[in-house]
Amino acid sequence: QVQLVESGGGLVQAGGSLRLSCAASGGTFSSYTMGWFRRAPGKECEVAATISSSGGITYYADSAKGRFTISRDNAKNTVYLQMNSLKFEDTAVYYCAATRKPGSTIRAKGYNSMDYWGKGTLVTVSS
Repeated sequence: QVQLVESGGGLVQAGGSLRLSCAASGGTFSSYTMGWFRRAPGKECEVAATISSSGGITYYADSAKGRFTISRDNAKNTVYLQMNSLKFEDTAVYYCAATRKPGSTIRAKGYNSMDYWGKGTLVTVSS
């Protein structure tokens, strides 16, 4: 059983930056594909970015490309999401999730493909 705990959310002005962290415990972190998902008010959960178990392969949703960077430190059992040039529409609860499935499955099936979830951290971008 993998436990995931997100941190780093908060209130930021449009154009600002935030760095989210997700600390994992209870499993072999380096064997999991990790993802950051978000749920905006009134909208479905959507993937923001994923990273392979080794960190060598990343994927970004179109809305995140060029602004968000996902990374991981397997020695620290932590995955990060650096978010720059934040927009009002980035306001959402951001969730960290883990699976042993490959990134291609996540892209095909979305959040339903993930096996473990954190409780989320709220990001609010003021316009």
